[in-house]
Amino acid sequence: MSEAAHLEIPEDPRLTHNITWFARALRKAGLRIGPGRIIDAVRAVEAAGFTSKQDFYWTLHACFVSRPEHRAVFAQVFRLYWRDPQFLEHMMAALLPAVRGVQEERAANAGEKRAAEALLDGVERDLPKTSEQENDGETQIEIDASLTMSSEERLRSLDFEQMSTDEIAAAKRMLARLNLPVKPILSRRGIPDLHGARADWRRTLRAAMRQGGDIQTLSRQKPRPRWPNLVVLCDISGSMSQYSRMVLHFLHAVANQKGAGWARVYGFTFGTRLTNISRHLATRDVDHALASAGAEAQDWEGGTRIGDCLHSFNRDWSRRVMGQGAVVLLITDGLDRGDPKALAREMQRLHLSARRLIWLNPLLRWDGFAPKAQGIQTMLPHVDSFRAGHSIASLEDLASAISRPDDAGEKARLMASLGAG
Repeated sequence: MSEAAHLEIPEDPRLTHNITWFARALRKAGLRIGPGRIIDAVRAVEAAGFTSKQDFYWTLHACFVSRPEHRAVFAQVFRLYWRDPQFLEHMMAALLPAVRGVQEERAANAGEKRAAEALLDGVERDLPKTSEQENDGETQIEIDASLTMSSEERLRSLDFEQMSTDEIAAAKRMLARLNLPVKPILSRRGIPDLHGARADWRRTLRAAMRQGGDIQTLSRQKPRPRWPNLVVLCDISGSMSQYSRMVLHFLHAVANQKGAGWARVYGFTFGTRLTNISRHLATRDVDHALASAGAEAQDWEGGTRIGDCLHSFNRDWSRRVMGQGAVVLLITDGLDRGDPKALAREMQRLHLSARRLIWLNPLLRWDGFAPKAQGIQTMLPHVDSFRAGHSIASLEDLASAISRPDDAGEKARLMASLGAG
């Protein structure tokens, strides 16, 4: 417990009540705020006073915001709760669907929508069912809020980082239904088949021995199919936290699918260290599985040491999980500040051990993306396919990347830009 938790709360009930409700809205919007931070905020505001709105803003900001991506959400909640007297109307406008015939204007980011949902938590919103009605000579435009296929299609292409809390919940349900099938690998070993392309000389000679040495029929065989392992290496550093959570939901669905074709599914998280979460993914309940995985991965939302973590995987786990021609999914933005030579060496070793190495990078969602970071330039030559990994649609496209050995995604284009540079 923080030191401020042992201090008395100020006697002004209005100050404590308003800051407590403000903190509750921030927590509903995704910020990690507990009682200790609320007490710290109350004491800080009491000490700083209300001489300036800007001072008040930054006092609460210092107490409640601990991550860069939370700044936009904090700013929107603060504006709606403290500054704007019409905040309820703004929130309702952010949450209502588009009127028929009027194009929906989407906010530049999801901060305002999350703020609105947090502040309106528990507020009843009765939405009309019909499109237009005449009342006292005036036309009332009403809202059709029914879920349609178009809204689901929009959700498929929406960036995970830009989703509101309701959209994240809907996206998780869609990810649970996704399939990631894989084609079998044809083994050198064969199985009996009357129309097989290869002669089975062992079975032929064994049958001939039972007939006095005469070969009466030629036994044939076809290659025995076998299925590869799926190995997922997921970056859980601060810059990847929202994407990695969604990818792990998808990975849990793949690990628990029947008939998908994978021999086994292995999952590893990495930030500043490597953590094997494979046994947690086998748990049927997704919430319990990911909670257990998050508890074991102590470096969640920390720094990034890709080279060191890949070295740990290649040294400790590669031979155990990669021996049957595994397909490897590497999910990271590639923003590594370690030794480029060590990173290149570990990427090359991982590439040589895998049947296919597919890199999903959420930064590829930008149209003007260029491999300017040193880590991306180092890793790119050692992957078979380089693809975006920022939305449901990008995860659905994985099936084609896995099934087609010639699918390189954006690798060829980016490698050409590196050569030109």
